[in-house]
Amino acid sequence: MNSRIPVGILFSTQGPYATVGRAMRDGAMLALEEVNQDKRFPFELVPLVRDPEGDTANYDAHVRSLLRHEGVKHVIGCYTSSSRKEVIPIFEKYDGLLWYPSHYEGFETNNNVIYTGAVQNQHVLPLMDYVLTHITRDIYFVGSNYVWAWENGRIIRELTKSHGGRILAERYLQVGDLDVARIIEEVHEKRPAFIMNMLIGESSYAFYRAFAKARAENPALRKSVVGSCTLCEPELAEIGPKACSGHLASSVYFSTVDTTANTKFVTRYRKRYGSHALPSADAEASYNTVHLLARALSGADSVDIDRVKKALHEVSFQAPQGLVRIDPESNHSYLTVRLGMSCEDATFRVISETEAPIRPDPYLVWAEVGGGGVGPSEPAISRNGIGLRIVR
Repeated sequence: MNSRIPVGILFSTQGPYATVGRAMRDGAMLALEEVNQDKRFPFELVPLVRDPEGDTANYDAHVRSLLRHEGVKHVIGCYTSSSRKEVIPIFEKYDGLLWYPSHYEGFETNNNVIYTGAVQNQHVLPLMDYVLTHITRDIYFVGSNYVWAWENGRIIRELTKSHGGRILAERYLQVGDLDVARIIEEVHEKRPAFIMNMLIGESSYAFYRAFAKARAENPALRKSVVGSCTLCEPELAEIGPKACSGHLASSVYFSTVDTTANTKFVTRYRKRYGSHALPSADAEASYNTVHLLARALSGADSVDIDRVKKALHEVSFQAPQGLVRIDPESNHSYLTVRLGMSCEDATFRVISETEAPIRPDPYLVWAEVGGGGVGPSEPAISRNGIGLRIVR
């Protein structure tokens, strides 16, 4: 195996979800530096960084160039499902491996993809179980108009219905659309106790700011809760202190997680990117992905994707969130599930967490969603073998 291994780094650090893209790139680059300084690895990972700027067509062009002309076999990248789905056929054609570190909506496995982000039983199901048990059974839903929100919207509808609840409204905005006035007007009218926010990027930030203003103007909204499976620390800073606190988030990592590995990660992250840098689940997922790739490359002694995948199934990584490893049946990750409440200082207070990593269930094989499979006395999260421990 060549001692210098080119690795594609493919994140949009410009465009409608640039804040998250920069965090994902930064997490990957920090891990690359750590791997290259670690004498255990007999190679150097050489990053070839590309920025698609949030344009789906650019993802296609960059991946073709990396795989066909740059000698790359492994690419760490993509945030949205639309970008992932755009490039998968290229990885299949040129025998490359996409390492996908984003939480997503599941219902997919592919021999040319390693999924290191959370799937539904590691984000949306735990959040909805908490909401339907402790907050309300009537849900207002808003999301970005693409597959992430569509698929999760379907799951949320079925879970809500099976709990005897109602979907008060289901609204979508195009990615990057900042006009949330009609949605806020309807929120004033319906006064939902819980709003599921599946917007991404700048659309989501506009909604949080407008909702904070609406809550200040309308006493009936003072106890309303907004929940998300994507909200992270850099986004809280982008939203601003007047609007970022008091929101519920489901994630596998928060910067306040109390582990030795996380203390080291936060210290290194801030040393690299500045004392006020905000580590996030997106940064941590990319960071973990690079370390898993390095361990698999070392075990395989080759960049061949089949040999790397076989070696990958034999390794694990003590990540900031806890132990992370890949399920050989699905190429998705075992991850630790957490819920957090956002604070004005752009951090989260962890309110519940599992005691061990949770096996990924991308097709919801173990969690029966809808059709009467999940009832008020038998929540999906319990059927899925997840036990969230309340943190005092």
